[in-house]
Amino acid sequence: MAPLHILFVCNKPPYPAKEGGSIAMNQLIEGLIHAGNRMKVITAYSDKYPVQEKDVPESYKKKTGIEFVHLDLRIKPVEVLQNLFSNKSYHVQRFISDDFEKKLVNILKSTPFDIVQIETLFMAPYVPVIRKYSRAKIILRAHNIEHLIWKRMAQSSKRPCKKFVLHHFARTLENYEKTVVSQFDGILPITKHDANFFKQHTRQPVKAIPFGIDPAQYSTETKTSPENAVFHIGAMNWMPNEEGIRWFLKKVWPLVIHKNPQIKVYLAGRFMPRWLREIQIKNVVVTGEVADAREFIRSKTIAIAPLFSGSGIRIKIIESMGLGKAVVSTSTGAEGIDYTHGKNMLIANTAETFADAIIELYENPEKASEIGKNARELILSQHHHQKIIRSLETFYQEIL
Repeated sequence: MAPLHILFVCNKPPYPAKEGGSIAMNQLIEGLIHAGNRMKVITAYSDKYPVQEKDVPESYKKKTGIEFVHLDLRIKPVEVLQNLFSNKSYHVQRFISDDFEKKLVNILKSTPFDIVQIETLFMAPYVPVIRKYSRAKIILRAHNIEHLIWKRMAQSSKRPCKKFVLHHFARTLENYEKTVVSQFDGILPITKHDANFFKQHTRQPVKAIPFGIDPAQYSTETKTSPENAVFHIGAMNWMPNEEGIRWFLKKVWPLVIHKNPQIKVYLAGRFMPRWLREIQIKNVVVTGEVADAREFIRSKTIAIAPLFSGSGIRIKIIESMGLGKAVVSTSTGAEGIDYTHGKNMLIANTAETFADAIIELYENPEKASEIGKNARELILSQHHHQKIIRSLETFYQEIL
């Protein structure tokens, strides 16, 4: 298979790979380079993801040729109000930038590419520019069904004004998502579930390419025995994560503590909101950002993913399962994973069943260990990164 020259157009920096989207992008970038392909990366960065070129090691810059463009992605109330009288997607409009387009044009003029991969729907406005300046095939890497995230949040919102705004965001994003996909030469959803959606809205090739892990980086060996405790890890500036943790602390944790006052839960991740940093609830430890996510996961026994909105696949669930941890998740949180309830994951969609699942695993460490072992076997068989990269390269060749 001949090496390809590939341009990644990213909505956020793939380095450092510390949260789901960045990890998913970097896994493909590194994997494609390791397979012998030539890579180039152009990425937006913002106050939300404030990584700049000076923060990136020279070795990474050399192998990716990464270039950065700042975008102001702050939510502006006046713009939101104006958008409510528009049929345009506010989410997508925020990513349209003259500066980004200029840098992209310069890259396309100077280098011929075989493949240009657009990372997330939000960078789709640059497809016409790429068509104008390149003969490359353009691929959409769909991390989620984006409008579904907002539709689910709108459905779960209790405040009428917020519900109205979220419904508007979801509707305009859905309209854009369903129409723009036909502009691409191929679609790469992250799950088979998402692939079925895109197949309904385009005649172009669609292939599910899941998130993968390198087994060498996900050893289950630890210097000390893990603490028999519950943990959640995830960036808290992603609304579904914050929404899920609010529900967990309000509805689930009181039931857990009532049944077993000894259990602790550790909440880790970047961008902890103030209400969480200042919270004082029995046996709730807010750890915040950790230096090594995998080491943190290894140090505990029971992972939780209390999600009721979102789409795609939850990277931290894959990582936790890959490290041999028993996971308790909602059905929404587990979407995209070929799990078997009771064998390699526990599914719970109510506060009572979620609490019962945690108690069951905590009080039966052997069962937690067995579920974790089965979880790791599942991930290594279906999410091995080398298999995924080979599958991705095959898709590229078919498109070409």
